[in-house]
Amino acid sequence: MKHLFLVNPAAGKRDATAMYQEAVAAGCKDVDYEIRVSQKPGDITAWTKEAASTGAELHIYACGGDGTLNEVVNGAAGFQNVAVTHFPGGSGNDFIKIFSDAKPFFDLVPLMNNPEETEFDLICCNGIYGLNTCSIGLDARIAAGVAKYKRLPLVSGSGAYILSTLQNVFQKLSEDYEIELDGKICGGKKTMVCVANGRWYGGGFHPVPDADPADGKLEVLLVEPANLLQIAKVVGKYKAGLYQKLPHLITHRTCKNLVLRSAQPVAAQLDGELLTRREMRIGIAPWKLRFFYPRGLTWQQKERIPAKTGGMA
Repeated sequence: MKHLFLVNPAAGKRDATAMYQEAVAAGCKDVDYEIRVSQKPGDITAWTKEAASTGAELHIYACGGDGTLNEVVNGAAGFQNVAVTHFPGGSGNDFIKIFSDAKPFFDLVPLMNNPEETEFDLICCNGIYGLNTCSIGLDARIAAGVAKYKRLPLVSGSGAYILSTLQNVFQKLSEDYEIELDGKICGGKKTMVCVANGRWYGGGFHPVPDADPADGKLEVLLVEPANLLQIAKVVGKYKAGLYQKLPHLITHRTCKNLVLRSAQPVAAQLDGELLTRREMRIGIAPWKLRFFYPRGLTWQQKERIPAKTGGMA
């Protein structure tokens, strides 16, 4: 079996290519491996698809942040001969926070030494795949600004998210949508719509703590229009996964398919990648993604947290 390490030098606050090369050289002395370093967006997806198309059994390591993992996911989608993992070097590294301990992912030895494997659902948004979250509206505009702030000295992933939030709340707070959840129509103005497969994003936001990335369902939070006085309260509860405490402002639903339409192009982020569309078709992909991880970790919730949902908006 071949081990393919795909490095994104633009991930994180600084180029970590040398660190990855040193770690891989030390850990792969007796295995078939290759390192590739991307030069531009899209390289990693293309290389993943090219390697997967050979039909050979592969372990592919996304060496970078959540955006790097997203590129690997889009190249590996639909190929059952490929298993992927995250060898993190970004500022957020949010998807792997679903595991009982994310620290072992930073060490190549437990990633390569008899890892465990599972299958996760994939989000499909207009033919583009994601593993973690897709959000629309204010949240997506905030996510688009995070990249600018996270490179500032002493600014963490969560800090970058907060700075971008402060910038965006003084712009348009809500937009008018038509939304279908498994064919049932709701709509009206929304501040944002979050579709979650994973549990963490934005460097520390934990909006749906009981999301299960292998249950064949998407968790949806519909955030009603909020004014400036309400935003801080809404964002605080939303970040902490306490949406049940604001049933008049945040509605929780589960579905397999969501369609969102708008008269004007709206911003969406899929695992940190920005999309702009008038219509978003979001659902569970017809295939699952093989994902391997350090042995001994777990990602399953012991017990699903009961959700108190508000009425359909």
